[in-house]
Amino acid sequence: MDLTEYVRSALADYADTQGLDPTWLDEVGETYREQGNLTREQLYDVAYASSTRSAYHVENNPDRRCRKVTESVVAVDGDFSKIQLLSGLSGFKAPTASAVLTALDPERHAVVDTRVWASLDRLDYLDGRKERFDAADYVTMIEPIREIAAETGFRVDEVGYALFAADVEAREGTLH
Repeated sequence: MDLTEYVRSALADYADTQGLDPTWLDEVGETYREQGNLTREQLYDVAYASSTRSAYHVENNPDRRCRKVTESVVAVDGDFSKIQLLSGLSGFKAPTASAVLTALDPERHAVVDTRVWASLDRLDYLDGRKERFDAADYVTMIEPIREIAAETGFRVDEVGYALFAADVEAREGTLH
């Protein structure tokens, strides 16, 4: 199967996964772009949708800090710097931070996690499995995701969703 068909097929299966709702995340992104930042409550919603286990930590962040950090993310250049800024907030590791970036700019970013890493490994873009991610790991993942998007004509966020769905289909056994 060629790469375009792989993405098309996996993306068609995404709705059957327990992944983030892309339409909802697009709406969060519209709000983010209109406001120029996100509130603590809005960040909590993203964190809860991304990782219910750690979402409560978001409440430890002052609202003003949430607004300032997400405002700074808009202004700063570089994927590493953007993820690193968001990861400075309680409740945000790289996978949850990637959801915020994807909401902000789905043409350049994708929601990433263990499943996306595993699919990139299966496609020989990465070597080995990984369960924890930091800003450098996000950069490692987003580069091949962008390559696949450029090659197939899909948006970067769509490739991320497809890679997630492909792992749901391919994985044997438990996630961790």
